[in-house]
Amino acid sequence: MAAEIWMTSSLVEDRQAARVGQLCKRFSWDPSQWWDKGFDKGNPEAPDFKHKTTKKAWINDRFSPSWLQAKLVTLTLTSSSSSSSSSSSSSCQISTGQAFRRKQLWEEFFSDPSQWWDNRSEHKRNPRSPDFKHKTAKKALWIDRRFDPPWVHARLAAMVECQEQGQSGFPMPEISGRVVRTEQLWQEFFSDPSQWWDNRFVKKSPKYPDFRHKSTHEGLWIEGFLNPPWVKAKVASMILDQMHSGGRLRSRVPNFFGNCDNVNKLCQEGQLEEALHMVELMVQQNIQAPINAYVGLLKRCARRKALTEGKQVHALVVESGLSSDIFLANTLIDMYAKCGSVLDARKVFNTMPEHNVFSWTAIISAYADHGQGEEAISLFHKMQQTGIAPDIVAFVVVLKACASISALEQGKQLHSQIVKSHFESDVIVGSALVDMYAKCGDIEHARQVFNNMHERNVMSWNAMIAGYAQQGLGKQAFALYEQMRKEDMQPNNATYVVLLKACASLGALRHIHSHILKSGFESDVIVGTTLVDLYAKCGSLEHARQVFRNMRERNVVSWNAMIAGYAQQGLGKEALALYEEMKQEGMQSDEFTYVAVLKACASIAYLEQGKQIHSYIIKSRFESDVIVGSALVDMYAKCGCLEHARQVFNNMHERDVVSWTAMIAGYAQEGLGKESLRLLEHMQKEGTKPNAVTYLSVLSACSHSGLIDEGCHLFNSMCEDHGVTPTVDHYACMVDLLGRAGCLADAEDFINQMPIPPDAVVWMALLGAARNHNHVEIGRRAFDCVVKLEPENATAYVLLSNIYAAAGRSDEVARMRKDMDIVGVKQMHGCNCIEVDNQVHTFADCDATYPQSKEI
Repeated sequence: MAAEIWMTSSLVEDRQAARVGQLCKRFSWDPSQWWDKGFDKGNPEAPDFKHKTTKKAWINDRFSPSWLQAKLVTLTLTSSSSSSSSSSSSSCQISTGQAFRRKQLWEEFFSDPSQWWDNRSEHKRNPRSPDFKHKTAKKALWIDRRFDPPWVHARLAAMVECQEQGQSGFPMPEISGRVVRTEQLWQEFFSDPSQWWDNRFVKKSPKYPDFRHKSTHEGLWIEGFLNPPWVKAKVASMILDQMHSGGRLRSRVPNFFGNCDNVNKLCQEGQLEEALHMVELMVQQNIQAPINAYVGLLKRCARRKALTEGKQVHALVVESGLSSDIFLANTLIDMYAKCGSVLDARKVFNTMPEHNVFSWTAIISAYADHGQGEEAISLFHKMQQTGIAPDIVAFVVVLKACASISALEQGKQLHSQIVKSHFESDVIVGSALVDMYAKCGDIEHARQVFNNMHERNVMSWNAMIAGYAQQGLGKQAFALYEQMRKEDMQPNNATYVVLLKACASLGALRHIHSHILKSGFESDVIVGTTLVDLYAKCGSLEHARQVFRNMRERNVVSWNAMIAGYAQQGLGKEALALYEEMKQEGMQSDEFTYVAVLKACASIAYLEQGKQIHSYIIKSRFESDVIVGSALVDMYAKCGCLEHARQVFNNMHERDVVSWTAMIAGYAQEGLGKESLRLLEHMQKEGTKPNAVTYLSVLSACSHSGLIDEGCHLFNSMCEDHGVTPTVDHYACMVDLLGRAGCLADAEDFINQMPIPPDAVVWMALLGAARNHNHVEIGRRAFDCVVKLEPENATAYVLLSNIYAAAGRSDEVARMRKDMDIVGVKQMHGCNCIEVDNQVHTFADCDATYPQSKEI
């Protein structure tokens, strides 16, 4: 669960943004090849632009790069000033009627904003919903539409500023006049730039204007909020024209484009596509971008896990002839590793002309982070063989690799190297050693390293607490937490996450929860999500729901934990209702969301809803995921739709033991024992090893189908040939198998020879069989064993009473009812039923209760 908490689910949005970005670039190359439908479409879901031949389309929304707006306005201005309308300009020309109508609506809005709903923040659940909607008339407005007047942003900014100051209105005429004047000044500037001083490269403060008129001294700022949206594109176009014509700004062009601060600023603001576009322009104009610009781009790609954009940056690096730079190559390795492409990271590493310790550490870290600890350790040894001594970071990374595969002996060898190297006393290395020993199960060495550390930070304490938690030593973990507080070491969110995982009971969980409340960490999304998950798994949905509702911020993992909690408790309707709420809040589902929702559908046999979820899965392209596919098979099977379950199962590209078991359990549920046995055989032929749950499902199918010999052979083979240790559930299933066939004496002997103590479920299986075959003596012995374990088991009294009644022993029936009163099982007057804990049980035929199959 801790790994899920840190995971993000922006993959779908990244793919959509990358796709729209590519289409926008193609559009900018030749707009004449595209139909412009943005001004006459009747449906906001319809595309704004559609290619005339390929029919590719996209909507100009939040996925479009910001430079597209400037490009569109530039094309519009070009078409307006041109005497003859060309095909390219006509395709982008703004409809005069639409623009005039939009201007009227904005003026109406600013005249009285109180008559409009403001849906920009929490009320706007769909990005394509209007930003403002009239309260009575059917009028709507969207910000950033291409046909908006240029003064809209300025008026909105002024309105917000006045509202923050407690004013009811805002200086509309003044702002409007400033907007108009700013646009006039920019038009004057572009008509004759020679009349303006260019201060962009010499000004010492952002308060100084970028351009100042030589005679009037009026100023212009490129980043001014009053600017028309086409300013930036015109400035860039002007610089390129002057560069080609040999103008006086030629020497400054590299500074304007090549300033890595501009690229890094865009990256820091999250405008990765715009930063990438700027570097692409530089490469196209044979301008050498500084290495730091590429480094900033690659780091942003790594942070967003944007592999497609990262590969584009890599291509620009190669094209610029900088691929041999060792620092840049190290950054490329790190980017590919964090984007999940270890193969590409290794390719970069292999093509490097030389390696330093940072290169080796980057590639070792790539393998360690992706569960390939053996290769990471092998690379570490190769690094030493080449004569490069590892530094602190290298040791920390390879210790992490040892921990990931529980390579204790390798870790001990590294420990001796660390001692030989002024590194054991380093707090980061010491924390990594504690973590390695703890994850390898050597808690004594972990505590020894921890006690010998001269300095400890919160990571050291967390590693040791986590070690105790992983070994199930909850008391020791909490004692260390108390010691941590006594030594004035402030816990962080990770401390409470690992501490929560040490909870073995609901009482311990609530105790730690009280500490979290006092420390103010309940609102932390990671801690809050862990609390929700653990409360739900403990069956305390009330506490889980309370924490969930109190969280200020919720991510997809938080929603998944709450939905799964409802599903696990059989509250399918509540889980589905929460899923609908999640969608309404605009939260993107991931594969674990769909698994939880499918489980909810299965728990209440909600087939139609399950089919609808299946369609969402197909649209989201999660159907190929083995976990989601297994959940689909399980849902269809439990809803009684074996045909659909088998269809999904057959279409799965990859199947694991869960997939096979889900399909086998579906056949078992329908009593199709022979089909279950055939599927088990097919599973083994394909090389998938059945687990205990698989065998339990097949035994259940044999029991319901009366396949006694096959069931007995399967049970013996499971134990002797496949090394699967049977649980009490398997024994209960075998008792039911023998009992249904009338072999009650054999079933009783089987119980008496069990290597583990039989529980009430095993004896109930025998009692149910005795009732079906009216065997009084065996039924009485089975009943006595049940009530010893569960004195108030109402079903046991019902079954034995029915056995006596069928045998005509009314005196025994009367005695049974007296025994019920003694132990607190109440008989309902006037009817043939009993009551236990306010639950009514009828004296009627009852079948045995035993676990037919475990949850998949």
